[in-house]
Amino acid sequence: MLKKSKCFCCEGKLQPSSDSQSCQTCAVRYSKEAAFPSTSEEKRDQERKERLSKFESIRHSIAGMIRSPKSSLGTSTFCDSIPIIEKPLAEQDWYHGAIPRIEAQDLLKQQGDFLVRESHGKPGEYVLSVFSDGQRRHFIIQFVNNLYRFEGTGFSNIPQLIDHHYTTKQVITKKSGVVLLNPIPKDKKWVLNHEDVILGELIGKGNFGEVFKGTLKDKTAVAVKTCKEDLPQELKIKFLQEAKILKQYDHPNIVKLIGVCTQRQPIYIIMELVPGGDFLSFLRKKKDEIKLKQLVKFSLDAASGMAYLESKNCIHRDLAARNCLVGENNVLKISDFGMSRQEDGGVYSSSGLKQIPIKWTAPEALNYGRYSSESDVWSFGILLWETFSLGVCPYPGMTNQQAREQVERGYRMSAPQHCPEDIFKIMMKCWDYKPENRPKFTELQKELTVIKKKIT
Repeated sequence: MLKKSKCFCCEGKLQPSSDSQSCQTCAVRYSKEAAFPSTSEEKRDQERKERLSKFESIRHSIAGMIRSPKSSLGTSTFCDSIPIIEKPLAEQDWYHGAIPRIEAQDLLKQQGDFLVRESHGKPGEYVLSVFSDGQRRHFIIQFVNNLYRFEGTGFSNIPQLIDHHYTTKQVITKKSGVVLLNPIPKDKKWVLNHEDVILGELIGKGNFGEVFKGTLKDKTAVAVKTCKEDLPQELKIKFLQEAKILKQYDHPNIVKLIGVCTQRQPIYIIMELVPGGDFLSFLRKKKDEIKLKQLVKFSLDAASGMAYLESKNCIHRDLAARNCLVGENNVLKISDFGMSRQEDGGVYSSSGLKQIPIKWTAPEALNYGRYSSESDVWSFGILLWETFSLGVCPYPGMTNQQAREQVERGYRMSAPQHCPEDIFKIMMKCWDYKPENRPKFTELQKELTVIKKKIT
C-alpha cells in the first residue's frame, strides 16, 4: 500500500490510483516503487531526506515554469488568482484596441512579433497583426457559430485563441506558415479605458471631432478630444499623431497628455484641462484688462515652449493664438499638435496638406512644402502680431490669396498700436524671407527675457 500523503515537489495532496499516486497541484506522478517502504521510522526518515534532496531541484523547476511568463500567456505570478487568458480582451497586454493599421505595423519589427487590434473599417471585427518573413501580415479573426478561429480549432473568446497559437506554436494558417513568438505589449503608462472617463459639457469642435470637459475616476478634471467614428483611416492616424508626439514631452509651456482610450471607438485623447481656454479668445475677451508686461510674458512663454520643441526636432506647423491655451496664473501653453512632425533632419516636406493656415505659414512652406523650425519662427512672428494687436486677424482686409501675394512682393504688416519697438523688431526678424536668416527660438527666448525685465 502506498504510504505517501504529500508531494515532494510542492507538498500538495496526493491522489491515489491502482498502481501510483499523483499530485493534485503540480500533476507529478509517483509509482509504487517511489513510495516509502514499510520499515523502521529511522529508515523512513533517512530515505525521505534523500528523496527530498533529489526532488528539490524538480520542485524549483516546476515552480519556475509556473511563474515564468514565457510558459504561456497564462498567469503572471504563481499566486495569481485570475489567469490572464480568462481576463477580458481589453485587459490583455497584446490587445491595442482601435489603433490604425499603420500604427500597428510600426510596432512590429522582429520575426514573430504580434498584437491584436480592432478593425477600423468594421468596428467589432478583430485583426491579428504579425511580423513574419520580413512582412507585416494581418489576419481577420473569424467568428463563426459563437467561436473565434483562424482556420483550425475554435475558442469561446479571443484570449484563448491567441494563447493556444502562442503556446503550441501552431501556424495561424497553413498557407501563411505564420507563428506567434513575441506579444507586443501596449504602452500601459498612457492607456486608459473609456470607462475611466466621464464626459461632461461640450467645450469645442474640431476637424476630427468634439472636445468635452471630462472627469477621471480620481475626480481629476480633464479635456477629452474625441475622434469621429466615420473619419477616413488617414485622418484617424493624424488624430492620434498628436498623442504620439505629446507622449515624449514634458514642459510647463506645452499642454500635457494624460492618456489615450483606444480600446474601442470612438477614440479619445485625454489632455490636461487648461482653464483659461484658447489664447485668441482670451485676448479678445480681456483686451481692456491685459497689461503690456503680461503680453510680453505670454510671448516669452510661447518662445520657451517652442525652444523646447526645437530642441526635440519637433516642427509644430500650426503655431497661432488659436492653438495656444491659457492656464492657471496666466501661463501660456502650446497646444494642437495635430499637424506636428518630429524630424531628425529638421525639415519636413509635405505635398498633400489640404488645409493650410496661409496667413500664418512661411513662404517656403507654402511654395515648396518645406517645413522646419525656421518656418515655425515665421509663424511665431505672426503669433506676436496677434498678441500685441489683442486678437486681430493678421493681414486685416486681405484674403488669404492677397496676403500670400503681398508677402511674396515684400510686404510685411506694420506694428500693432502700442506695440513696443523692440517687439516689432523681433517680428520683422521672424519674417525674413530667407529661413536661414531667422532667429532660433532660444535666441527669441533670451531677447524676450531681457525685454520683460525692462518693463515695470
